[in-house]
Amino acid sequence: MAEANQTEVYVYEQVVILTSCVLSFLGSLLIVCTYARWHDLRTTPRKLLVFLSVTDLLSALSYFYGVLRMFDSDSGDCIAQGAVSTFANTSSFFWTVAIAIYLYVFIVKSSQRQADNLVLYFHLISWGVPFAITVAALSLHKIGYDASEVSVGWCWVNIQAQDHVLWMLLTGKIWEFIAYITLPVLYILIKIHIHNAHAALSEYRPILTSSPVSHSLSSMADRKLTLIPIIFIMLRMWSTIRFLLLLTDSPAGHNPVLVTLHGIGNTFQGAANCIMFVLLTPSIRSRLAASLCCRGQDRLWRAESASQNRANACAHREENGNPQNSENSEG
Repeated sequence: MAEANQTEVYVYEQVVILTSCVLSFLGSLLIVCTYARWHDLRTTPRKLLVFLSVTDLLSALSYFYGVLRMFDSDSGDCIAQGAVSTFANTSSFFWTVAIAIYLYVFIVKSSQRQADNLVLYFHLISWGVPFAITVAALSLHKIGYDASEVSVGWCWVNIQAQDHVLWMLLTGKIWEFIAYITLPVLYILIKIHIHNAHAALSEYRPILTSSPVSHSLSSMADRKLTLIPIIFIMLRMWSTIRFLLLLTDSPAGHNPVLVTLHGIGNTFQGAANCIMFVLLTPSIRSRLAASLCCRGQDRLWRAESASQNRANACAHREENGNPQNSENSEG
């Protein structure tokens, strides 16, 4: 059955998805590095973003290996790759929702202490539940080759298992569906609260709200709150569509465009987070630019210094080797 329904993955699809994996890996790494580099950025929301980036980094690595290998059987590395991607992908869902819950409690409930107290539970759930699910799937031999039915070259749930749909739900899809509902609801509530607070503030402090800086920061935060659930859904919806097509046994699930979008959507989350929270954050972007410029100037200065030292050394050797200088020194 798996052999007959195997989805063909073309070379150009592999190249595109591998590129997406690399970008996601680099984006996740950049989020972690900026957090480690600048101490004043170590807020709790950004710390949660770092944990999410770790899961996205693991996902990118495991998917990269899977797409590169293009598995065709239940080999040992297929099962290992499927286990890593299952854990990382499921954990990514939990951390994405955890960040939304934290922001909701912090902003809407106006309680930083209550929000910070949730962090321990976020760790227990976001690491513990995916780990338990992955161990259970491995123990029951549910992870393996899926003929790219709901993947793009990598391994996930063994398509030949009779209860493969149930395990696809447990190892990812059910949490994905919950995130589809939870994220928009939480971020809409946050946006409503901010809008109401902003309206009340403008009534009593019109000078502050008319400030261009205040307006730009407020509009930027508002755009990010809008983009977070939209980007998540836009990236993940393609794998959901293929899963639903699998349930209906539709040949549309093999469509190359849909397969490519699925591959990009599953692997680009780390890059998308980097674009939103690093490259589109002016304070961090300016620091990165300044750091790169300083390093470039430092390399240029070192090169010029080395060139000048070599020139001085050559001049010194020529001076010491000049016969006239030798005669003068002898005289």
